[in-house]
Amino acid sequence: MSETRIALVTGANRGIGLEIVRQLSRMGIIAVLSGRDKEKAESAASKLKSEGIEVAVVPIDVDSDSSVADGMKQIEGLFGRLDILVNNAAILTDGPDSGATIANVSVETIANTFNTNVLGPLRLIRAAIPLMERNDYGRIVNLSSSLGQLTEMGGGWPAYRISKASLNVLTRMFAAETGSGKIKVNSVDPGWVKTQMGGPNAQLSVEEGAETAVWLATLDDDGPTGGFFRDKKAIAW
Repeated sequence: MSETRIALVTGANRGIGLEIVRQLSRMGIIAVLSGRDKEKAESAASKLKSEGIEVAVVPIDVDSDSSVADGMKQIEGLFGRLDILVNNAAILTDGPDSGATIANVSVETIANTFNTNVLGPLRLIRAAIPLMERNDYGRIVNLSSSLGQLTEMGGGWPAYRISKASLNVLTRMFAAETGSGKIKVNSVDPGWVKTQMGGPNAQLSVEEGAETAVWLATLDDDGPTGGFFRDKKAIAW
């Protein structure tokens, strides 16, 4: 890599987000660790520091227009650029244990999930692209899920499914509108990962769950855009 890249990872105080920060940092990328809770973000950064990894912390609440704008201003002030955006922050409040179905889930639950999981990435991508365009380089990675695949759509997880399917729509639209240049926008299904969200019975470690997102965040200029990937391979929408 000819120059040092700057990466912002949201929802990075734990789980897959934290591991993405760790892996990007080990590749020589300057990673910005972001979360809505400043204390938790700083605690995560301290953990990385104990491993010999220095990261910047910029708290961002992806639900808030003003917080996203302030966070991007901080990054611009610190580094003057942004090259990589990983939209990892998400919520899941209507899993199987909730008893939620598409017939009974509250509109409020859908709206809250949509605000974080879809409008959050929308806010961030809109703010990031102008910074990326300055250097004619950008990698945008949206953490999606197989639960958002229309080809495999089923019941359960109603608000979460709707949000991840919609996130994939954002990926396709931004990829189409940024064109085939050097800003690439892709979705990733990390698989079923042992995190707070995935639970202890999940099949994959956080290290494995982060691999494809990190690959997409560091694609060469001839890499894909507008795709949906799992295990570094394209999958159906």
